[in-house]
Amino acid sequence: MTEQHHSPPSGHRFERGTDGPKVIVVGVDGSDSSFRAAAYAAGLARRQHALLALVYVQPLLATGAAFGAPVAETTDRIAEDLVAQIREATEQVKGIFDVRWEFHTFRGDPYAGMVKAADDLKADAVVVGASEQAGHRIIGSVAIRLVKAGRWPVTVVP
Repeated sequence: MTEQHHSPPSGHRFERGTDGPKVIVVGVDGSDSSFRAAAYAAGLARRQHALLALVYVQPLLATGAAFGAPVAETTDRIAEDLVAQIREATEQVKGIFDVRWEFHTFRGDPYAGMVKAADDLKADAVVVGASEQAGHRIIGSVAIRLVKAGRWPVTVVP
């Protein structure tokens, strides 16, 4: 049996820690589980020197609109509130825990919005909070649907 040795191409050097994710997408909606997911994703982004893309999917509530409810205004306020909370949290840890981050909003149902966000932002990883709704155990949560899509590594944070 002959032994084969593979040597790296000339001029190639080993690079430590450069193969990790460059963009980590995390879904936020104001729920406790989404904030836990954001905290987990922020730690991952910090360790990997990746961009943290926080995504809020503004739901399209056709029934609310039919009754004259100002749905767009309400979801815009939620998005503004989320950005304010994220800015406040990053200011509190500035200089100790620095992470590059962006906030994005997409409109649609949560699953389709997260898929579009992950595709548009060229996500290397997706992080979401576990669903807090009992019915999702039967019909499937956004997290389960993202995992089943099999297009990115998905981490579901309880």
